[in-house]
Amino acid sequence: MTVERVIEFEGQEIHYLLERKRVKNLNLRINRDGSVYVSANRLVSIERIDNFVARKGRFILKAQKRFREIASKESFPKQYVNGELFSLLGREISLKVEQRAREGVSYDGGYLRLYVKESDDFAKKQRMLKRYLDEQCRILFGEILLEVYPLFQKYGVPMPELRIREMKTQWGSCLTKKGIITLNKRLLAFPRPVIEYVAVHEFCHFIHPNHSKGFYALLAVMMPDWKERKACLERRGV
Repeated sequence: MTVERVIEFEGQEIHYLLERKRVKNLNLRINRDGSVYVSANRLVSIERIDNFVARKGRFILKAQKRFREIASKESFPKQYVNGELFSLLGREISLKVEQRAREGVSYDGGYLRLYVKESDDFAKKQRMLKRYLDEQCRILFGEILLEVYPLFQKYGVPMPELRIREMKTQWGSCLTKKGIITLNKRLLAFPRPVIEYVAVHEFCHFIHPNHSKGFYALLAVMMPDWKERKACLERRGV
């Protein structure tokens, strides 16, 4: 059963959905739309849950503000024109569109360059950049999985198949029985160490399919600074 509750934090109301479940700990999640979800055991008092949410108040409001900023940016679709910014590996890269007989896309470390026969062909520019960015995902994510895999090979984990797609609620997922790791293509916007964290996180699920103490203990061994890397994802949101 899920109920909606409201607490006050520094003069602002924080609404959250509370679900009673068979869980050991209080768990809090902030969704991309800014909604707050809390799961708690039936034995935990309402007062304790409200206090828990209040202690997270500053974090919740900051995350909700960030999600609003992201939504505001996404409400303006790309136009694929000179000077437009694209996020690549933690950097904001400016687009340069040039008319050329030979079409293509390249990145020279300074600009993302798009060569097209007709500079006003929006659909063509969109397709070309999507294809280019998808290919960069395949190359980079594949390299990262190959680099990370030796850490887990000794545990008997098979080399997984990599799948890439755009996801709204997850940065990564895995199907342990099928040997598949899926990474969110939007990870391409983050610095490489952040993508490595998501890959290691998913690999750990082949050994611990949940988020138990054993899972986090293994994650800490494989990547001691995982919390710092994860913090970058939480600032951005899914």
